[in-house]
Amino acid sequence: MTETFDHEHGSGEDTAPGDERLDGSGVAQGIRGYLMGLLLAAGLTAASFYLAQSPWIWPHGVPAALTALAIGQMGVHLVFFLHLTTGPDNTNNVLALAFGVLIVGLIIGGTVWIMYNMNHNMAPMAHMTGPSG
Repeated sequence: MTETFDHEHGSGEDTAPGDERLDGSGVAQGIRGYLMGLLLAAGLTAASFYLAQSPWIWPHGVPAALTALAIGQMGVHLVFFLHLTTGPDNTNNVLALAFGVLIVGLIIGGTVWIMYNMNHNMAPMAHMTGPSG
């Protein structure tokens, strides 16, 4: 998708927040995007601290609310700071991110699996200390 820019009126087409202008004419727009991302990230962080101590949410629902806010904050970081959009030029970036998530998931999942199996197959500590006397 190509983007047109009207130099007389200073307005461009509707673009995603993470889209960058490579011709150098969108410096103010880039700074505005970074500031918007900063405000959204700070707002989500403040909301998570507030909801963790707030009586507005059922105590057992706090982890779900914090998870939702964390996923939202990851989205803000991906779009506003890493400039990950759905444009055709970002296909390699999306694939690299998906591969990184896969590798991290495999490492964490494998570590938990190995630790669980080691704990399950280990002899109880009472048998390892020897006879008490």
